[in-house]
Order: sequence, then structure tokens, then C-alpha cells
Amino acid sequence: MKPEKNTVLVRRHAVITRLTHWINVICLGVLLLSGLQIFNAWPSLYWDQYGADGDPAFLSIGASRAHGELRGYLRVGHAEVATTGVLGVSRVAGQGTERAFPAWLTLPSFQDLAAGRRWHFFFAWAFACNGAVYLLYSVMSGHWRRDLVPHRAELAPRHLWQEIVAHARLRFPEGHAARRYNVLQKLSYLGVAAVLLPLMVLTGLTMSPGMNAVAPFLLDLFGGRQSARTLHFITASLVVLFVLVHLAMVLLSGVWNNLRSMITGRYAIETSHHD
Repeated sequence: MKPEKNTVLVRRHAVITRLTHWINVICLGVLLLSGLQIFNAWPSLYWDQYGADGDPAFLSIGASRAHGELRGYLRVGHAEVATTGVLGVSRVAGQGTERAFPAWLTLPSFQDLAAGRRWHFFFAWAFACNGAVYLLYSVMSGHWRRDLVPHRAELAPRHLWQEIVAHARLRFPEGHAARRYNVLQKLSYLGVAAVLLPLMVLTGLTMSPGMNAVAPFLLDLFGGRQSARTLHFITASLVVLFVLVHLAMVLLSGVWNNLRSMITGRYAIETSHHD
């Protein structure tokens, strides 16, 4: 006879965790859209001391005219991929116009570098302050050490492989195991919080002439503004990738249960007499 299971609500996320999470959602959304607006003003990325007109670009999105019409392209090094209809060319009033990212992906939708920079800078500082609040709370409350740092046993190769296989098969933790983050969640959250986001913030600051005067060592650290701009674009793209995977896991593991835990702090788990 199978043990009878009961559904109980357990406390999973503190108020500060939930509040900073939703502020991050807003900030990251605006930063992405306004960042693409800024990128559109010069849709090429360079490395080292390159960056002037005619210099070889590490990556570029643009358009070239062939047979009387514009055709979009994505160029990485010497490799080029046609992107007409997606990147490089947008339709405005029925006419094709050169534009790296389309209007529906930028803030504002029309080309305005100054407005894009204002949106980006305001929400960048809001994002940084919000992150500082979360980090301070996590360290002082023990949340970082208790919930995010993996235990030695979790980092054992066999355990890591079992977690990878379980996720690949879409088998998610149940019962009391669902009360805490699994090791893949811990590693991904730590990677984003301790590596990607600080790198994204620092490379963004390196592009500021004012910050160059205050902290000139940042230019040496990242190899100049153009290298910092490229790293900023790469880290931001990796953060977007993380968000997409995160959303996919939320959808697959239970939308309402995950949303409820991030709104009310309560997460539903099934328990039995053996739990």
C-alpha cells in the first residue's frame, strides 16, 4: 500500500529575497531593451585597441545592398550569416532600413541614443543598489552560506552527474528535497551572482569617462573601453541565457507553485509518512 501524501505549504523565500527578485526583473528588462538601443548606435564590437572606422570588428550586425535591396547580416570574425527579417534590416513605413536590432526589441523603439543611455544608466544604478541590498542581506542573515553555497558531498562527481541526468529527464525534487536548492541551482545562482553580474557592472563602469578618471585601473584590467564593451555585451548575453533557462525550469517544474513562492514566500510540497 502506497503511503498517503499530503500537500503542505512551507516557507521558502524571505521578504527581502522576493522584493529584490522582482526589482531585478524590472531592471534587467529595461537594461536589456535600452542596451540594445545603445548597441544600435554602433552595432560592432571590437577587442584590444581597435574601434576606429575601418578597424576589423570582433562582431557586427548590419546590412549591405544587393540587387537594389538591403540584406541584413551577422558577421563574427570572417564568418557571415544572412539575417534579413531578423537582424540588420527593419521595416519602417514599408521601407527597409538598416538597423541592428528591430524596434520592438529596443527602448525607446525609435533610434535615440541619448534616451537609451538615460534609461540604461538610471536602471543600471537601481540594479546595482538592489544587488548590494540582496548581497548584504544574504551574508548577514546566513542565506548565502546556508542556501547557496554547495556542501562538499553535493560537489562529488557522482552526485553532480545524478543531478544533471535528473534535470535532463525533467525529474524535479519532491518532498523535503524540494525545500532547498539543488546543487545545479546553487552553482548557477553563484555563477551569476558572483561572476557574471559583477563583471557586467564593472565592464559597464569601464566605459564611463567619469569612472575612468576615478578608477583608471579598470581600463588596464579590461584592456580598454572597446574590450570592456565587448565583455559587457557577452556577459549580458549570458545573463539573458540564464534567465531563459530559469524561465524554462519554472514552467516545467510548476508555474503556479513557483510564482506563489516568489510572491507569498510559500511553496507547496507533498509529504508522506516516510518524509
